[in-house]
Amino acid sequence: MQVVNDFLEIVKKYGTPEEINRKAKHAGEVSRLLKQVGQIRPDYLADLLWLKDQAESGAFISMAEYRRAVLGDQMNEKPFADEFAVTLEISACQYFPWLMAIAKRAIAQQMLVPGRFIQVRRMKEQEIDGDLLALIAAMQIIGASFVVTLDTRGTDGSNIHLGGPDTLTGYFGGVGQPNDHALQWLDEYLYYYTHYGIRQVLNLNPGTVLLGYLLHHLGVDIEFKISVFMGNDNPYSALWTLLGARLFAREDGSTPLVGFNWSNSVNNETIAITAQFRRELGLESLVRFEHHITETWKSIVRQPYNRREELIELARHVPNISAKHEGGDPDIEPTRQHPSDILDYFRSKSEIIASGDWDKLTLNFLDKFDAVNHTAQVLTQQGLALIAAQKLHPCKREPVVAGRMG
Repeated sequence: MQVVNDFLEIVKKYGTPEEINRKAKHAGEVSRLLKQVGQIRPDYLADLLWLKDQAESGAFISMAEYRRAVLGDQMNEKPFADEFAVTLEISACQYFPWLMAIAKRAIAQQMLVPGRFIQVRRMKEQEIDGDLLALIAAMQIIGASFVVTLDTRGTDGSNIHLGGPDTLTGYFGGVGQPNDHALQWLDEYLYYYTHYGIRQVLNLNPGTVLLGYLLHHLGVDIEFKISVFMGNDNPYSALWTLLGARLFAREDGSTPLVGFNWSNSVNNETIAITAQFRRELGLESLVRFEHHITETWKSIVRQPYNRREELIELARHVPNISAKHEGGDPDIEPTRQHPSDILDYFRSKSEIIASGDWDKLTLNFLDKFDAVNHTAQVLTQQGLALIAAQKLHPCKREPVVAGRMG
């Protein structure tokens, strides 16, 4: 009973599930977030108000206009089945100015802003400098889902026998949240949920996945996505994960598992097989398969890495998938003075600026944005539907009102 009691003790610190959800809803209200941003970063508030005005005035291209721009008169000949719409996803959106940069590029060049953003940045650092508040508010304004990575993770020194992220080979000896770090992860989640309304977080350890299932079953409205570092690379590991989601689902069938990131080694057959029992378990509309289309040029996979053609085949018959872009296109990356590098995720903002790398990393993010739009164009040419930021790129041009993030 100790593991259960320790879990309940952490939850009790924040109140009953009803109280926790109420705190989170209040903390995540756009008006409250904007007020806090104004107190910490008035310049960010001005950017957010500009973004809100652009969204409501229809400055961004609508989905119908985008399809016509890509297809011309052939647009009416394409079926665009919404049940197989692919979510456009970008990672990692580390800083609020980066979001503003792609928003301005999207308006100027009539491009699509992704419908899903992943972030892998130190939580405490961005809580202090205002980026966290600004990004939470921005995601509600543009209508995109947003996933943060908590500081309690494998690269936080939790395994005392390993160094930093530069000693990646050592992580085969135990990445994740060892010993009491699983409970620290739970505590950290509840802090950001109740203080800022952050609902979705990255999850990379079987123990914290179980804690997420238990917390949701208890009544707290947590949502999480499983990281690529979890290593789901065959139908059996996927079945194990999805069986847990079904076993601990609420009576209404809901589960906190909303994103399922596959290992980079997975092939289309594995995803298609898993899609069959995802459907049979009643999780097809609840659990999104997130698949890397591009990866950072350095420190993660052998290059060139580009799964765009495989995505086209997959998207014709597997619903609820997202095209995740972690790097620029392989023909662009090697031309950069500083190609994208997964190790940059673990650097502090102050060190990046001091080293003179800020503009280089910003360009890396813009390259990822271009890769997202390359994928969007190819999918559209094939008659495949897309999910972009829904309050920026509506199917029909209607007044847009910022509200709670879906």
